[in-house]
This record gives sequence, C-alpha cells and structure tokens, in this order.
Amino acid sequence: MKIKISYAHKTVWTGLVTAVLVLITACTSPAPEPVAIVETATPTTAPTATAVPSCDPFEETAVTPPSSVSNYSYQILNSYPHDPNAFTQGLLFGDDVLYESTGRYPSSLRRVDLASGEPQQLINLEDQYFGEGLVLWQDKLIQLTWQNRVAFVYDKESFEQLDTWEYETEGWGITHNGRCLIMSDGSATLTFRDPETFAAVGRITVQDQNGPVQRLNELEYINGEVWANIWQTNRIVRIDPATGQVVGSIDFTGLLDPATLTQPADVLNGIAYDEMNGRLFITGKLWPTLFEIELVPEEGS
Repeated sequence: MKIKISYAHKTVWTGLVTAVLVLITACTSPAPEPVAIVETATPTTAPTATAVPSCDPFEETAVTPPSSVSNYSYQILNSYPHDPNAFTQGLLFGDDVLYESTGRYPSSLRRVDLASGEPQQLINLEDQYFGEGLVLWQDKLIQLTWQNRVAFVYDKESFEQLDTWEYETEGWGITHNGRCLIMSDGSATLTFRDPETFAAVGRITVQDQNGPVQRLNELEYINGEVWANIWQTNRIVRIDPATGQVVGSIDFTGLLDPATLTQPADVLNGIAYDEMNGRLFITGKLWPTLFEIELVPEEGS
C-alpha cells in the first residue's frame, strides 16, 4: 500500500533521572508524536501566532540503540526543475516557495520558484565562505558555513544580513523544532542551540541498531522527528529528537535516473517539507530535478 505523510502538529536516583528527563523534554518539545502515516495528506490551517517557548539547556543521557528500525522506499508524485549547477547544501519550504543554500564557490542563498526551478532572489556569499545548511526561524533565515564556523542571519524578505554567529564545529545541516535550532556537524551528534543567541544548550548522539550514525548532513523537522541525509549515501534517517534513536530509514536508491543527466550529478542532499499541505520534496547536489515523493513501507517493517 502506498502511503503519504500527513501534516500533524515538531534520578542519581529517581529525582535526578526525572530532572534530566524534564530538561530534555523542554528542549525537544513539542513532544514527538508518532508520525501519522495515512492514505492522503490533510491540509492544516496555520496556527495563531503565540509566544515562542524558551530553548532550555539539558544534559545528554545514555541512549540504548533501537532494537529495530522501520524501513521505507518511495513513490514519485511529481517532478520539478532544479538548477543543475546548484550544489544543494540546505533546502526548506516556506511562504509557498523554496529557499536553498548552495555550496562551492561562490556559495549562494536563493529563493526559488517551485514550478520553474528559477531563482526569484539570489545573493552570493563572499568567496571565502562555503555555504551549508539553512533554516527559517520566524522572519529570519539562518545559513551555516562549512569550515568557516560562522552562521549568517538574514531578513527573509530582503536577504539583508542582520547578524553573524560563531560556533565551535563544522556546519553541515540545520532545522528547528519550534523551540531550539538543531544542527549537524558531519558526526553522529545533533546540537541544540538557542535561536536568539546560537549558544549550544544540549546534544544528542544519533544511533540505529548498529550504533552511532555518522555523517549526518542536511536536516528537516517533520511531524516531531528530525530527518537527516546521510552523506554519500542514498539514505535518509528519521530520528526521535528526545532520545537520538533512529526510528525509520528511507532508501532513495534509483530516485535520480542517470539517463536524464546531461552533466555529472553529486549525492542525494536536500529535504524540504511543505507543512501546510503535507508535501515532501527531495533533491541532491547538482541534480536537475526536485522530486515530490511519498513513502512506501517495506514488507516486514
């Protein structure tokens, strides 16, 4: 049966364990619900704006690797043009358009028309910066860089640079859960950051049944889970942000048909979720196509 992800709204003794669990829950709220998987997506009205809960510090606790992981393949619903010269490092859907961060030199930040794949707005980074992950936080876009260890904060409408933040690791992917920014650095670690200061407030180690999952790259927060590209693979993992456990794995082997290429393409990298309409978009570095897909559970999962 073909399935589609619907929109669903991201103790030392007893005393110490309870306190740690409360702190972790505070940062990863809203608490992850089971991802709703139904026949069709259900559009949802945008919530009324409210005060954003704080991103509270927490301590990582030991995580037991999951005993099993649900496995999925995919079905292509639609295909859209994508700039084959865009070395996609960050991708997101908001305001009914795509936002994209590209790497290499010069790297760029762009607003892209979904139907045509054409940039509606584009700025290039200075030559020394290699663009990486991208997140939309309220009215700001935050773009990571790779080994420069700085993030740029922009006004989402004008692309005017508003601020620059420094961090202590490489920058790979970034998303948010409504409270905290969540960042990858190419390791098995996800770092939670205060969206107002970019200060690290906690970390989790991502594990599947084989142990820590390395090379976490581009991120997207979907229905209470963090989805992550695994660099140099055709795999995207679905992560419980409260525990770091991988709860699902999607194999995108064969998504891009080599026969359609007029120039070499690079690896799968780019996840964007249209929360209002339950649409999931996937692409890769230097890919000529962006795909809208739905998940298909593998037999026995």
